[in-house]
Amino acid sequence: MTAPFPRDVARRLPQAMVRLRARLRTESAPTDRRWTWSQMSTLSRISEEGPTTVSALAAAEHVRPQSMAATVAALLQEGFVTGGPDPTDGRKTLISITAAGRALLTSIPAMREAWLEAAIERHLSPADRQTLVKAAQIMERLADC
Repeated sequence: MTAPFPRDVARRLPQAMVRLRARLRTESAPTDRRWTWSQMSTLSRISEEGPTTVSALAAAEHVRPQSMAATVAALLQEGFVTGGPDPTDGRKTLISITAAGRALLTSIPAMREAWLEAAIERHLSPADRQTLVKAAQIMERLADC
C-alpha cells in the first residue's frame, strides 16, 4: 500500500476535523438545550475578556450588531450573562458572565471528553486507538510548524 499524497491528506484531514468538532459540539450540549456556536463563542469571549458591550462583541465576533443583540438576549434569558450600566458611560450597557454561565463553560470540556471516551471504547479496536494516539501526536507536531 502506498502512502497517500500530501494533497489528499491536506484535503481529507480538515474535513474530518470539522465533522468531529461538530459532533463534539452536539454531544457536549446539555440534553435540554442545544446551544449555538455563536452563543458559546460569545459566552467564552465575555468570560475571557470581561464585561463588554454588545457592539464590541459584534465587532469581535464579526457579526452584525442586531445578530449579536439576539445572541446576548438568549444568554440573558437563560441567566448566563447580566447587563449593567457602564460606569464611564451611562448610555452603554456592559454584559458580564454569571456563575451559571461559567458553570456551563466549565461543563462543556468534560461532556465532550466523556462522549469521545465512550465512542472510542465502543467503536474502535485497540489498534485503532493506537493509531489515534499516533495521529494526535502528528497533529500536535503539525500545529507547531
